[in-house]
Amino acid sequence: MIDVENLNVTFKSGNALMHAVRDVSFFVEEGETFGIVGESGSGKSSVLRAIAGLIESTHSKLSINGKPTSARQARENSRLMQMVFQDPYGSLHPRHTVDSILREALIIHSIDNQDKCILKAIADVGLGVEHRYRYPHQLSGGQRQRVAIARALILSPPILLLDEPTSALDVSVQAEILNLLGRLRESYSLTNILVSHDLAVVAHLCSRIAVMQFGRIVEVISAEDLRRGKTKEAYTAELIFASRGFSRVS
Repeated sequence: MIDVENLNVTFKSGNALMHAVRDVSFFVEEGETFGIVGESGSGKSSVLRAIAGLIESTHSKLSINGKPTSARQARENSRLMQMVFQDPYGSLHPRHTVDSILREALIIHSIDNQDKCILKAIADVGLGVEHRYRYPHQLSGGQRQRVAIARALILSPPILLLDEPTSALDVSVQAEILNLLGRLRESYSLTNILVSHDLAVVAHLCSRIAVMQFGRIVEVISAEDLRRGKTKEAYTAELIFASRGFSRVS
């Protein structure tokens, strides 16, 4: 479903160039949830944003569902993949109701039966009709993230890009959102890429995990091997050792 070869991302910092992502290559099978982990600044979120076309990148190959893609195809790409951001407080317009937030994409893509689509999206993420005309400040953090997930799903894309979707939430709410994402993957037949610094989160949802350090993928490991600590690279072993909450989710 997703094939990436030699992905590179650079940012300008003053007069210097910072190489945030270096020659990253991986593939994601249809229906798979693929994880990317690493320390802050390792380049994992930049990989996700480059795939989404939100930042400029260079690559030998970037294909979605077998077709080459680029940032210039943003409208077409939005029907193929949507992104859920880390901060549910900042990713929703504070002056728009839930109805307006969800309706925007339907209007842009001229989709009919908008009310039906909105009600289905709200129900699918576990919210009630009473939330439809509320503003973001009237919702809890978990409810806001459910709205963000509903917004991503309302176009029925086959791919979700998840950028630390639970890190800004309380631990009890994190578990609810993770279980919701697992159910939605099954019901929508989704292919996911999940970026997180939390090994427990990726081990819970992902079948394979790429470990990033200094902009490079140092190892791709199965979730089972990650749980057992069977690693090839010392850096991966250090991440497991340093992840105090690793055993929280299984």
